[in-house]
Amino acid sequence: MGNCMFFSQSNRALPIEGTFALPSPLPTWPAGTGFGLGTVDLGGLQVRQITSFNKVWSTLEGGPDNLGATFFEPSSVPEGFFILGYYSQPNNQPLHGWVLAAKDQSDALKEPIDYSLVWSSESLKIKQDGIGYIWAPIASDGYKAVGHVVTASPEKPSVEKFRCVRADFTDQCEACSWTWGPGNRIDPNGFGVFSLRPMTRGARALGVAVGTFIAQNGVKEPPISIACLKNNSSNSTSFMPNLSQIEAMIQAYSPWIYFHSNEAYLPSSVSWFFSNGALLYKKGEESKPDPIDPRGSNLPQGGSNDGEYWLDLPVDGKAKERVKSGDLQGSQAYFHIKPVHGGTFTDISIWIFYPFNGPAKAKVDFFDISLGRIGEHVGDWEHLTLRVSNFSGELWQVYFSEHSRGVWVDSSQVEFQNGNKAVAYASLHGHALYPKPGLNLQGSNGIGIRNDTEKSKLVVDTADNCSIIAADFMNIDGTPIVEEPPWLNYFREWGPKVTYDIAKETKNAEKFLPGRLRKAFERFIRSLPNEVLGEEGPTGPKVKDSWSGDEA
Repeated sequence: MGNCMFFSQSNRALPIEGTFALPSPLPTWPAGTGFGLGTVDLGGLQVRQITSFNKVWSTLEGGPDNLGATFFEPSSVPEGFFILGYYSQPNNQPLHGWVLAAKDQSDALKEPIDYSLVWSSESLKIKQDGIGYIWAPIASDGYKAVGHVVTASPEKPSVEKFRCVRADFTDQCEACSWTWGPGNRIDPNGFGVFSLRPMTRGARALGVAVGTFIAQNGVKEPPISIACLKNNSSNSTSFMPNLSQIEAMIQAYSPWIYFHSNEAYLPSSVSWFFSNGALLYKKGEESKPDPIDPRGSNLPQGGSNDGEYWLDLPVDGKAKERVKSGDLQGSQAYFHIKPVHGGTFTDISIWIFYPFNGPAKAKVDFFDISLGRIGEHVGDWEHLTLRVSNFSGELWQVYFSEHSRGVWVDSSQVEFQNGNKAVAYASLHGHALYPKPGLNLQGSNGIGIRNDTEKSKLVVDTADNCSIIAADFMNIDGTPIVEEPPWLNYFREWGPKVTYDIAKETKNAEKFLPGRLRKAFERFIRSLPNEVLGEEGPTGPKVKDSWSGDEA
């Protein structure tokens, strides 16, 4: 990727000096009509994903981990394509990124008429590799800039190899992750560089990320001057994978999930849960619950979570305890496929079902505190999401759901096993998913819910017993990619509403804590979300915001 040598303050090579690649070469994808062929047509504007770069300027301080950031010009741009913006990345990770280049088919591109200087590092009193200048292209009327240009000299850059985009091919952007600033944390009133993403995201959204960045003074500076692209094609999903390609991606990328060696509440298939005594309850008729068909065919379909129905464990005590334990060997992973970023990426969400979520444990300074029954509930759905480029079929990011939140992790920071298969770690009893083993504390200042993970012998390869349950786009002939199982359209709760006497559940724990810690612990308990306190039963995958929207 060009002449890229970087050295930190201690003369040690920075992570960005290395270039990340997946552990194994990409497979040859099955034949299709658009996926993995290198170019996407946005309805009169062709775009390609550029992943090779030449370094322009870097700073060696500030930003994440105080290691600085580096700014790159895209290189090896194919003939007929033009640069839309430069790329920037923090120095604390190996070089791994992309930007889009575009080829005009309908007068959709124009050279900028000039540049304005957004910022320079001339007065910056930190270690840097020369002086950097960040420029904003000035577009002709009816056109917009979708990226910045960076130079290592004060002369304005050339307009010849750069292009602005006609306004109808653009969409509104928002700042996403922090790339760099002069300090080691975001300054709301100071200069900052951020990655960009479309403001409106999800399976039906048409905004296309360009891979560029925004440089601005103050994180709340309105409006963002750089736009994203927009897919104007009459069929924005025409470059999505077909069923054979989806199945090939599942075999290539589907994650391994490791469970804690002390995990007592393991996953199962939905049909196993139904066939082993799970019951459907109706409000007002609680004394006569119904058994559930293995496919969920007798579950109420559609509607909303109105509290009229809910599921629960078997009534018989022995059967209840057996079902709570799950069925790891027969467990199943459920795959949901959807377009994102205007059909330029595919999200593969992998849903895992647990019949029971176990009790939580808190960490208070040096003390581990049992929370009684707090955290227990019937029916627990957790998921990961793989974000794959439709240009190449390469895995770029993995989303790990962590209770009510989650985190996107660049594939350069993901653990892999058996080729390009990601690894995830499910937390003890709570089943939140993390990219690394160890203790993950849900809280702050040394007080929080323990999420313990480890690489034990309890593990599943999600490709071994998988089912594609939904796809948010059609085959090229207009037919559905897959048939959805009836249980997927059950929109009520997968467990009964449960309430706990918080004071009673935590009384024994509190008496062992010193006064200062006891008060801090009480404040923390009051701040816990409903999913931990057990105020409502959990809902199924299709009710989650991320089903049709974005993860975060």
